[in-house]
Amino acid sequence: MPAGMFLRSNWGASHIADPNRSLTLDAYRRSSGNHLSAPVPLERFVDYGRWYQRQAVPHVENRVVTRVETDARGFKVVLADGETFTSRRVIVATGIGCFSRRPAEFAAVPQELASHSSEHTDLGRFKGGRVAVIGGGQSALESAALLHERGANVEVIVRQPELNWVGLHSWLHHLGPVSSLLYSSRDVGPAGISRLVAMPHLFKVLPRSVQDKTAYRAIRPAGSSWLRPRLTDVPITLSRKVVSCTVAGSQLRLMLDDGTDRLVDHALLATGFRVDMSRYEFLPQPLQAGLQTVNGYPLLKRGLESSIPGLHILGKPASWSFGPLLSFVSGTEFAAEELVRSIVGQHATRSNGS
Repeated sequence: MPAGMFLRSNWGASHIADPNRSLTLDAYRRSSGNHLSAPVPLERFVDYGRWYQRQAVPHVENRVVTRVETDARGFKVVLADGETFTSRRVIVATGIGCFSRRPAEFAAVPQELASHSSEHTDLGRFKGGRVAVIGGGQSALESAALLHERGANVEVIVRQPELNWVGLHSWLHHLGPVSSLLYSSRDVGPAGISRLVAMPHLFKVLPRSVQDKTAYRAIRPAGSSWLRPRLTDVPITLSRKVVSCTVAGSQLRLMLDDGTDRLVDHALLATGFRVDMSRYEFLPQPLQAGLQTVNGYPLLKRGLESSIPGLHILGKPASWSFGPLLSFVSGTEFAAEELVRSIVGQHATRSNGS
């Protein structure tokens, strides 16, 4: 994420899982002695994550896993420095970086002319240039605001006929017990849906068609309402899609579905992420062949365990099986408890059996 961005989630939904409530954002704020409020700046949240790690798991090895293979004893893990070891279990929690979605229209466009929004840490490099931002969610809208504030000539191109905004009905969160019935503290989805999404085991047994509709409504492309004033002077073109693009010297020409075109210095693709387990390069083809997936997502059972016994998968890849909560930091509490409960339970069963 580029510098200058903020978390879209509210304060209560931005705590990393902590059963003792001693490593919350509030605890971090007290320990740092600095002012911090919502929306939380990206750099402060990253610092909070590092502070959390130092407190909760101080002994972390900063090493790269290049390959995970099945082994008679479970798994063989190969590190970049050549070391190998075996483990009965492997827990994959590697984020979504490799899942960035690049629309087919941009497949042949050089990286210097079209890039995914997740690939940038500083949008100041586009100062003075013409930039088309493709997308209508938080990443697209906040990137457009940052580009405008850093001196770029920016336009947002959105397929949808209107923008969706989060937080327009904040009064619904201040109705006492009624608000608690409408919203979960996990803060994923609108009134009512928020409650359903916060119960992954219930969500999992719903008909697939209901799951899909509910998941989309919970996390459809939308921007935080606090972004609106920052976009007042940013052109936003709705109901339009890029159908083709061609390189024009040092620039890129975008053809839209209404026959108009845009000549830009860069296209910033805020087009989200699409899970595809085959893009995990450390999981080789023989292992992938035994992994049951649906549209790129792994099929997971209790304990977030895949079809390969002992291989557990966390984060957004788990959202097809357990719902959109698993895509967010507010889902770490469920994920951690579900994982540990399953592992401890299976260990106890084996111990009793022996």
